[in-house]
Amino acid sequence: MKVLAAAVAAFAVTAAVNAAEPVVATPAKEQLKFLESKDPQLAANKKLVWDMWREFLSAHHIDAADKYLAPEYHQHNPNAETGLDGVKAYFTARKIAPIDVPDHIDGLISMVAERDLVTLGLKREYKDKDGKPYTTTWFDMFRIANGKIVEHWDTALKQ
Repeated sequence: MKVLAAAVAAFAVTAAVNAAEPVVATPAKEQLKFLESKDPQLAANKKLVWDMWREFLSAHHIDAADKYLAPEYHQHNPNAETGLDGVKAYFTARKIAPIDVPDHIDGLISMVAERDLVTLGLKREYKDKDGKPYTTTWFDMFRIANGKIVEHWDTALKQ
């Protein structure tokens, strides 16, 4: 019995030590550093995605999408329609009232730009099968052309 108790205790300690670390977002006041780049085009691309996320996605200003997304916008999220009109219809159907535009992006971990792509890493919170909360990381990637977002990928699964 003592051997079994010791084995269970050792397993519990090992599981706790090897458990995933919680995902931690970058504090709001530090997020502006993500917009910096020695390359002015990369800085502009990051600023475009930053502004679109805060005004269109976070604050639910649906008509603001016209400022940020190209008419031929390609959507790779399996739950949303493609094209500017399709993505606006998707968010309009959610019937979320517009709010003031925040000065940061909730849950933002990182923002990286390379060539014509900008990728955001975001903290997401879910519950496991036992109802216990946990955090993980969500990724959104955008392709920019001619000063507009023309394509989007994320880690969404079909609902």
